Amino acid sequence: MAEITLTFPDQSQRQYEAGSTTLDVAKSIASSLAKKAVAGEVNGTIVDLEQPLKQAGQFRILTSDDPEGLQVLRHTAAFVLGAALKQLHGDVHFGEHQSNEDGFYLDTDRAAGQVAINELPAIKKAMQKVISANQPIERKLVDKAELLAEFKDDPYQTSLLNAIDAVQINVYRLGDYLSFGDHALLKSLAPLKHFELLSVAGAYWQGKSSNPMLQRIYGTAFFKAADLDGDLKRRAEIKERDHRTIGRDLDIFFVDPEVGAGLPYWMPNGATIRRVIERYIIDKEVANGYEHVYTPVLANLNLYKTSGHWDHYREDMFPPMDMGDGEFLELRPMNCPSHIQIYNHHNRSYRELPIRIAELGMMHRYEKSGALSGLQRVREMTLNDGHTFLAQDQIKDEFKSVLKMMMEVYDDFNITDYTFRLSYRDPANTEKYFDDDAMWNSAQAMLKGACDELGLDYYEAEGEAAFYGPKLDVQTKTALGGEETMSTIQLDFMLPEKFDLKYTGADGQEHRPVMMHRGIVGTMERFIAYLMEIYKGAFPTWLAPTQVEVIPVNLDLHTDYAKDIQKQLAAAGVRVKLDLRNEKMGYKIREAQTQKIPYTLVVGDEELKAQTVSVRRYGEKDAADEPIKIFRDSILDDIHNYSRTGSGKVNAEIESKLD
Repeated sequence: MAEITLTFPDQSQRQYEAGSTTLDVAKSIASSLAKKAVAGEVNGTIVDLEQPLKQAGQFRILTSDDPEGLQVLRHTAAFVLGAALKQLHGDVHFGEHQSNEDGFYLDTDRAAGQVAINELPAIKKAMQKVISANQPIERKLVDKAELLAEFKDDPYQTSLLNAIDAVQINVYRLGDYLSFGDHALLKSLAPLKHFELLSVAGAYWQGKSSNPMLQRIYGTAFFKAADLDGDLKRRAEIKERDHRTIGRDLDIFFVDPEVGAGLPYWMPNGATIRRVIERYIIDKEVANGYEHVYTPVLANLNLYKTSGHWDHYREDMFPPMDMGDGEFLELRPMNCPSHIQIYNHHNRSYRELPIRIAELGMMHRYEKSGALSGLQRVREMTLNDGHTFLAQDQIKDEFKSVLKMMMEVYDDFNITDYTFRLSYRDPANTEKYFDDDAMWNSAQAMLKGACDELGLDYYEAEGEAAFYGPKLDVQTKTALGGEETMSTIQLDFMLPEKFDLKYTGADGQEHRPVMMHRGIVGTMERFIAYLMEIYKGAFPTWLAPTQVEVIPVNLDLHTDYAKDIQKQLAAAGVRVKLDLRNEKMGYKIREAQTQKIPYTLVVGDEELKAQTVSVRRYGEKDAADEPIKIFRDSILDDIHNYSRTGSGKVNAEIESKLD
């Protein structure tokens, strides 16, 4: 019989009879390995333990310790979910199923009514029953025509089958349940003990909004109970930190699909947080030499054709508006061309450079409805945007100045967990970038040189550049374990060329400036979502929408004193509310804690007599009496110091390199 040569990860090779299985190979190495094995991998393709091996090449035995082994377990869980649903609902149709690093899902459709969240316990019980029976999963190759006849009443499976270019298709059967595809499954259902069904959500068939809406069932599975417990705790923490939940509970923002998906409404609490941040960032930028402007959210389409956005960014732009007279207006996707118009409005001299222009500029992006998420992915956003026009010999100093301002802002917001990413164009996919190799090579070398001279610890990433130039991105860790770009500095030689920007040099000749794009905290929407999750809704005093709540013990006896305290604090600039509802004091205190108000002041007979307040800080059980003047001075210090908690020690190490 013919033999095949398998090359193992250590590059050792062994010969086996063609048709041997991964389980056979594992047994030939060690019985202990055979017990741990869950699947094999041949030339990058994952195969079942008992699937005949017919190809020579790179080979790996996957165990429960491998990420790919976990994927096999989760694919099996999705398969069992389908089998259980088929037992419960004979009329159910199935769409796509998938496993990933976050768990697994299965898309379903029922004419009699979609699967509801309250059905998950019963479905889980049915899955456990299937697993306990531990029937063998039958695997075989079946003619495509036979499968099409089998699924003639299921439009989704029929569509998936028609997309497969093969005469025979890999099929798995468990009782009356049938599934097909190249996903490897476990040999036995016994390891599938530790799983959980998590949620349900609508999902368009194959992700297209023009297709029917299916019901997606999410779940997760692990080989070990401890891993599942840890994951469920992590998910509970994520749910608690989810800015959409916090935004609802603290009345910060809402989105009404009836009015417009991806268009958030800022409630008074959210508007207060946003206003404080906007005032802060404007003051910071003005102090660093920026001139703030206002520019229109609409512009002639030709502006974005000149800038290149129409060529390189069209799919993310809203359709142009035909004004009927040959003019087309476009909702701006970027602020850069607008700031170029500000620069070009006057003749410029080298003595003016660098010219720093900044704006909290509203932009619009054509996001698909399925991609929208709270404040993190929206269709209308306000970017903390800035553009500096400078001479080439000013690049390093300006780069250094922007970085220093970033560090100061991070200190004030207590942001410490971030990395620097030097983002280049993808040399293998240059068509999505401005076509000028010499410009790219020069700009990338210049930016890298500046980073090296400043001693920044960065990593390089191809394919992450803007279409017009390379950039240094500051990547922050989110509270939910993800990563996003917080700040960016971009070098741009393209737009000054396209818009024919000039300045008169010391030699009296015209010169081309360099343009530096920079954003300190990104968009207001995404930044506030990030802060909500980092702070868990408990904003530091300087950012909290309500900083103090005053509660009189007896409305008849203590209201006047409470109002006097409110007046004193408000006059000092503190955001203070007075709770005069006819509710029990304990209820009011608990609600103030639930709303995560930094300070709750309770005033009764003793406080009135001594002219003090009983101060309860958020998260603390005990209260302390303080004279009103002492409390006022204390909270003002808290506010003016940006409620710092020691982040400066971390950022100071970077700032010292910039001095």
